[in-house]
Order: sequence, then structure tokens, then C-alpha cells
Amino acid sequence: QLYRDARECLTLLSQRLGSQKFFFGDSPASLDAFVFSRLAPLLKAKLPNGKLQQHLKSLQNLCNYCTSILSLYFPWDGGEMPSAPQAAGADGGETEEDPHKRRNQLLSVLVGLAAMLGYAFLSGIISIQRGGMGLAGRQPITLEEEEEEE
Repeated sequence: QLYRDARECLTLLSQRLGSQKFFFGDSPASLDAFVFSRLAPLLKAKLPNGKLQQHLKSLQNLCNYCTSILSLYFPWDGGEMPSAPQAAGADGGETEEDPHKRRNQLLSVLVGLAAMLGYAFLSGIISIQRGGMGLAGRQPITLEEEEEEE
């Protein structure tokens, strides 16, 4: 029953897609993302029981739909990840892939540090006390004074 329902669903999707590039015309919608996320693994994965996969492969427009999305949004063909770009060129400079990589890294570290310090100050983990006396003239708090403060 489950295979029969799945086959019927694939057939209905094929009929709805027809000869269009995407389900709602020439540009993808959230439905296209959802349908592709279900069809691509079914089409590309090696399955122990391939009845449903064979039915999908018989629906040429759905196969073309998946292939089109794979080539458009996953140009490495979905099989192999693209090789990682090198971080530095031959002269030690940054490549054209991300010319501001160092700046972005430094900014993210600074923003993270500012957020942590802000949290520490606002939550009371760190506090700054101002007083007339310097460090050398500071007197230790006795137990009685500490209890009075509470």
C-alpha cells in the first residue's frame, strides 16, 4: 500500500510539473525546494529495493527537474564537493575568493569579545568599583562589614 501511494504521488507530481522548469513557472518556490529535497535522494541514492526509484526514473520530467536543480544550485554535480580554495596565493596574499577574510575574522572575534564582556558587566560577573583610595590605600573588608552590606 505504501509503495502504491508513493508511486501515485510521484505520478501526480510529474503531471503537475508537466513541461515547466519549476512547479510555479520559471523561478523556484519553496515547494520546489521541498519536492527536490525528497526526490533527489530517491533518484541518486543506491537503494536495496529500487522499485520506487525505477518508477521515478521512468518519469523523465521529474528526472530532468532534479538534474536541472542539481546543475544549477550544486554545480559540482552533487557527488563531490568542490575543492577548497587556497587561503593564500603564491605571493602570500589573499585570493580573489574572499579578499576580506582576515578582516572578517578579526571583526567576528572583536564582536564576540565585546558581547562576552557586555554580558559579564550586565550580569554582575565583573564590576568596576570607583573609590577615592588607590589600590595601596584600600582596606580589606571584615566579616562584620560584609554582613552589613548584605
